[in-house]
Amino acid sequence: MKTSFKYYCTFILLFCFVNYGFSQKETAKWKALIALGLNSPSQGGFVEGFEGNTVNFPTINLGVQRMFTPKYGVKLDLGYNRFGVENELFENKINYTRINAQLVYDTSQVFYFLPQNVTLVGHIGPGYSMVKPLGDFKDNDVSYLNAMAGIEIHHYVSRTVNVFADVSYIYGFSSDFENVESGLGSFNGNVATLTFGVAISLSGCVTCN
Repeated sequence: MKTSFKYYCTFILLFCFVNYGFSQKETAKWKALIALGLNSPSQGGFVEGFEGNTVNFPTINLGVQRMFTPKYGVKLDLGYNRFGVENELFENKINYTRINAQLVYDTSQVFYFLPQNVTLVGHIGPGYSMVKPLGDFKDNDVSYLNAMAGIEIHHYVSRTVNVFADVSYIYGFSSDFENVESGLGSFNGNVATLTFGVAISLSGCVTCN
């Protein structure tokens, strides 16, 4: 009788462990990500005399992520950035919007020394940048291709929610302004961002807390 009881307990524990692991995997398949933070545009992307502020707020990132394996996945995300531009005669602002399709790499199975509820996630991929000046130079808008890369550090609050910090760099494949006037109050450079956000599972584990 005692032997049967031990087998029964072992089976229950094994079932719970497998079910927990499956739930973790399912909840990681689809995620929605939202983040808020700061940006720093490269000063070489502005016309001399119309440089932007070194640090600006806000940066807002919205994304959807799909993991195909525990390590590899993809995400599509939209980023909005606001730059402040000042000189002696004008005070101007710039809206910098981007959309990127990126490959995602989860290092949780590589860096075993990290705590169980912490992981590093790398992302890289191409995209498109749209720059819209506001105020006196609103007609000097530009757009160009970009490449984005970054690293996120995630802390899992639960199986369905985790918070993260992200450091990214957006490289713009842009050409020089045709003339100085076309670049006044505009931007054609690179952008570094620092954001903090939350990732929420959109799949699996219906009964998770």
